[in-house]
Amino acid sequence: MPFAQLVIGPPGSGKSTYCDGMHQFMSAIDRKCSVVNLDPANDQTSYPAAIDIRDLVTIDEVMEHEDLGPNGGVLYALEELEHNFDWLEEGLKSLKEDYILFDCPGQVELFTHHSSLRNIFFRLQKLGYRLVVVHLTDSMVLSRPSLYISSLLLALRSMLQMDLPHLNVLTKIDNLKNYPDLPFNLDFYTEVQDLSYILPYLDKEQSSGIPGPTVADANVPSSEAEDKPTSKYSALNRAIIELVEDFALVGFETLAVEDKKSMMILLRAIDRAGGYAFGGVEGANDTVWQLAMRQDAVTMDARDVQERWLDRREEMDEEEKKAWEREIGPMPDVPEGGAPDARGPYPPKAEEKPKPQQSSVTNDEDDDMEDLEEMRKFMKNDSGIRIIRK
Repeated sequence: MPFAQLVIGPPGSGKSTYCDGMHQFMSAIDRKCSVVNLDPANDQTSYPAAIDIRDLVTIDEVMEHEDLGPNGGVLYALEELEHNFDWLEEGLKSLKEDYILFDCPGQVELFTHHSSLRNIFFRLQKLGYRLVVVHLTDSMVLSRPSLYISSLLLALRSMLQMDLPHLNVLTKIDNLKNYPDLPFNLDFYTEVQDLSYILPYLDKEQSSGIPGPTVADANVPSSEAEDKPTSKYSALNRAIIELVEDFALVGFETLAVEDKKSMMILLRAIDRAGGYAFGGVEGANDTVWQLAMRQDAVTMDARDVQERWLDRREEMDEEEKKAWEREIGPMPDVPEGGAPDARGPYPPKAEEKPKPQQSSVTNDEDDDMEDLEEMRKFMKNDSGIRIIRK
């Protein structure tokens, strides 16, 4: 029974970048993976697409022949794929048991109320795929209360529409330092527990026209923030946050796609959501619940993420750079927002496993292999059991 991730999210949330990074990461941990491009407007993929919808229909053809705009053309193309699902099924048969990443279009209509993408996913389920929806959201939305509340509504509507195991992910978390200080800690935004605290900041944004909190706002006591004049939409704001809280479905994972640890933590969460059982021999007699709740399967706390990427980013970047220099020699300067390693975020998969007695193996290769062994200790799937496989 093959497994798959359905990668959705609004434009600019990093879907293609995520598919490229996850494909590299899975290759590094020896998990066979293929990427399927379902976006007819994505003509320059950074990953090798095993199946590309553009071989069936392109957005340019649809816009020319059907006299449609870009959004309408994407909807039409997905309807064409739904009607020609046999084409996709034949392509998937050639991939056999590969772990599949489906890179979906960014039009939110497709995963909020249009039925074609949902019907395609359900037909994939009938083929035996264990699916997990990975909904990506740019962490930039945290910089403005209105954007954050909008993203909560979008995530909630997508969860109700898709009706599948679902993970919401705040991407580009390493870029959050570039925005004004947040009035709350990161766990407030990821856990979505008591949204009433954000109402004063939302009212201020709507009444004053200031786009989101400033550095000064982060230091204002909540009692003073509540004294500020409310907007004419305050009743609507409260109704919206009460709706999100009543459903109690939305929460967020975090991701810095160029960080191996961040990618590993997210993949563990996806594995648990989709039933991809992993673990050593010691877990062979565990129940599914015990396996899911093992101590080494706990996700990274939001406070650790905040410390790494917000509170102590410069200090920890410097510590990481010094660690690299001790192990593999001088490290090139990190470009702003770039990967810490010029070779890419993940080490290339070695063709042959290096032997300890070979003196020609470089320190660089040794470091890569140590990283891979550490990841495989948690992620390798051929040493334990598969709970759901029949």
